[in-house]
Amino acid sequence: MTRLVVLDSFTLDPGDNPWTELEALGTLSVYARSEPSEILERAQGADIVLTNKTPLDADTLRAIPSLRGVCVLATGVNVVDVDAATALGVPVCNVPAYSTASTAQHTIALLLELTNWVGKHDRAVHEGVWSRSSDFSFTLAPLTELDGLTLGVVGFGAIGRRVAEVARSLGMRVQAAGPARTGDPEWLVRVELDQLFATADVVTLHCPLTSETRGLVNAARLSRMKPSALLVNAGRGPLVDEAALADALTRGAIAGAAVDVLSEEPPPSDNPLLSAPRCVITPHNAWSTLSARRRAMQVAAANVRAILRGAPQNVVNPR
Repeated sequence: MTRLVVLDSFTLDPGDNPWTELEALGTLSVYARSEPSEILERAQGADIVLTNKTPLDADTLRAIPSLRGVCVLATGVNVVDVDAATALGVPVCNVPAYSTASTAQHTIALLLELTNWVGKHDRAVHEGVWSRSSDFSFTLAPLTELDGLTLGVVGFGAIGRRVAEVARSLGMRVQAAGPARTGDPEWLVRVELDQLFATADVVTLHCPLTSETRGLVNAARLSRMKPSALLVNAGRGPLVDEAALADALTRGAIAGAAVDVLSEEPPPSDNPLLSAPRCVITPHNAWSTLSARRRAMQVAAANVRAILRGAPQNVVNPR
């Protein structure tokens, strides 16, 4: 009987997204979370291991001789030693594009919080500030109109393009980093990366985390930004030098930042962005609408079926 093991089920299924499709494919063991000391024992004898953020390093992979495939329950696969899996002949499959709509929506929500401060004003009203006001209207921070401003997209893939399309409906002009590509829309302006940071009113990050993009937003690039500019990161935390961003916010070098991801998650209490001014932080939940999680579950089940029939799909191993 095929043995399937889910090492960390909680984020994909906090109780509303059952594993029914996978249960039909073999004997399924589902663990809400797995500590490092528990990974090998739980995965031993598995044909397919499914993980979201629980790491599978080279030693662990080599210690599971029964392994026929690894399925990552997300798009990013940095939790798996893909090179080691490749050397062992084990396909590693991911779930691409399942959260495009949800992440784009959250990105725009982060941007709108920076421009309209809805949450801050709601809290103030509930705390009685409006009731004590002498006027019919008040603001706690300047509000910003996006119409006519320039959005700079770093990483013009599916999510970056979706964010750009929504931004255009708000009247924004859009530019993206890098050379022109086949399929670029006619309304997109391509610019060099440093020029994007210097000219955009809003910079939004949607590129993958690689050795080249780690620390992409550093002190030098932040210094190029307009004092009125905003930074949004719904990509990967390590794209940003957090100390440099906190310093830029503290000095007023840029007007604000909003992030859904941090370099370490959950963050330690001394993460500099936690105390930085004009910094909105959400807990890496842009991807997590029920619609997106249901899509991820469906693709994960399809990935498992494909591995079992000997024709894996969504494979990320080097060719």
